[in-house]
Amino acid sequence: MARILIAEDEVAVRTFICRALKLRGHETIGVADGGAAVVELENGEYDLLLTDIIMPVMDGISLALKVTAEYPELPILMMTGFVHEKQKAKDIGGLTHNIISKPFSLDEICHAVDEVLTASKTLH
Repeated sequence: MARILIAEDEVAVRTFICRALKLRGHETIGVADGGAAVVELENGEYDLLLTDIIMPVMDGISLALKVTAEYPELPILMMTGFVHEKQKAKDIGGLTHNIISKPFSLDEICHAVDEVLTASKTLH
């Protein structure tokens, strides 16, 4: 299965996602912000970055811009509870595979991750 980096500042949401994806057989590493995600990416290889948009230190859009420049093969799935932020992420175009809206169910997040991973495999 996949190795997934999850950048989410809300502990409960991060824990929920990590557990859900682990139950599906994925290896997950959770971090609290975009800055910690950058450090984690420098120290390991990942198959997917799942990131919140609004976070301290470095937001998800800044993180996506950096990751796209430094790790162009790494697929990015974003999540947000804010319509304005979702539109802003769409406006920068091409950086992410999808943007999932919060709140989401266990099935919704797992399905979104599976879709991105499947699409990524067919592209490479």
